[in-house]
Amino acid sequence: MSIKENLHHIKSQLPNHVTLVAVSKTKPVADLMEAYNAGQLVFGENYVQELVEKHEVLPKDIQWHFIGHLQSRKVKLIAPFVSLIHGVDSLKLLEEINKQATKNNRIIDCLLQVYIADEETKFGLNEQEINEIIASKEFKELNNIKIVGLMGMATFIDNKDQIKKEFQNLKTIFDNVSQLKTENCLLKTISMGMSGDYQLAIECGSTMVRIGSSIFGGR
Repeated sequence: MSIKENLHHIKSQLPNHVTLVAVSKTKPVADLMEAYNAGQLVFGENYVQELVEKHEVLPKDIQWHFIGHLQSRKVKLIAPFVSLIHGVDSLKLLEEINKQATKNNRIIDCLLQVYIADEETKFGLNEQEINEIIASKEFKELNNIKIVGLMGMATFIDNKDQIKKEFQNLKTIFDNVSQLKTENCLLKTISMGMSGDYQLAIECGSTMVRIGSSIFGGR
């Protein structure tokens, strides 16, 4: 199927409350334009330089999500235009995003990454660490960022029961942490689920899925 047909097939299966992030990393601009022309406006990239280059040449109404592991020194490159930063896993990174957002007179939305997988290569925070960040004096002074949700990545395995358990764990943490409302923290998004497991993620409460290969084909 074409990119357009893939998109329409996936969107026909998504409830209205679920946002589709088209993961376009390593894909050529022509592929993104095909998806854009089919009505897709939200794209996810995980390399800063690639994201900057695509932003420069593609339509300006695209909402760019940074979905990779973001280094503090590179925040300034995407701060002028990024819509949402996934995978924030430290107060230090939040402080840098806030600093660069202030310079650009913007408030940048962020998702905190929760460690739910049984894999050492994955990263993220546990529930206690999230609570400590949100309760801290330093966090309350960050006026140019907003924590709008949590995200997590399940273990890369075929065991659906384990994946379901990890998704349910993230949903439980989301429900607990979403009680902590502050000026710069109002949780409404729970981002989990990719091409292989997004339907299971939605069953477990996901409101945002990140889908790449099912739209654009394999790398």
